[in-house]
Amino acid sequence: MNPDKKVIIDELLDRVNASPYVLVVDYTGMTVPQFSELRNRLDAAGAQCHVAKNTYMRQALAEAGLPDIGEGLVGQTAFVTGSSEVFAAAKAIKNFEKEFKKPEMKVGILGDTVLDAAKLKAIADIPSREAVLSQLLATINEPATRIARVIQAKFNPDADSKADEAAAEVAAEPAAEAPAAEVAAEPAAEA
Repeated sequence: MNPDKKVIIDELLDRVNASPYVLVVDYTGMTVPQFSELRNRLDAAGAQCHVAKNTYMRQALAEAGLPDIGEGLVGQTAFVTGSSEVFAAAKAIKNFEKEFKKPEMKVGILGDTVLDAAKLKAIADIPSREAVLSQLLATINEPATRIARVIQAKFNPDADSKADEAAAEVAAEPAAEAPAAEVAAEPAAEA
């Protein structure tokens, strides 16, 4: 094998081994500014976009022990790898495709699993880790917020819309502190 080709394949192999995923996109018809914009958006998502000959990438994937995606390595293809979540990279590509009608997701590898374009688009629709955590936190916080509203209504029955704001503040504070402080203040006043 030509030493120059070996260097390129080794570089691709390093990128593939460092990434938990490889996404293959068809960038046919994209302009240079569009491709640069795609790279910028992928960079913001923690991913990189590389262009290499399909035969070089096929060899790098084989050396990495990853599944054969030969049917996806046809035409003008770019390869997306990254060190962060695949969701963010897939979402960046899908949003870019929605805006510019290019590039087209072809195939991907996540771990040792081959994903077709439909599965990649489904992955792009999964919310980010932060969004899922905030939904979980809101679900966990809901009972405490309800209790705070009941307590607020008990001690201030004629409160208007400010009760909702106060309940939100009470829910943000530790639940045990607010009622204990009010109860402790009442006996001191009687004595």
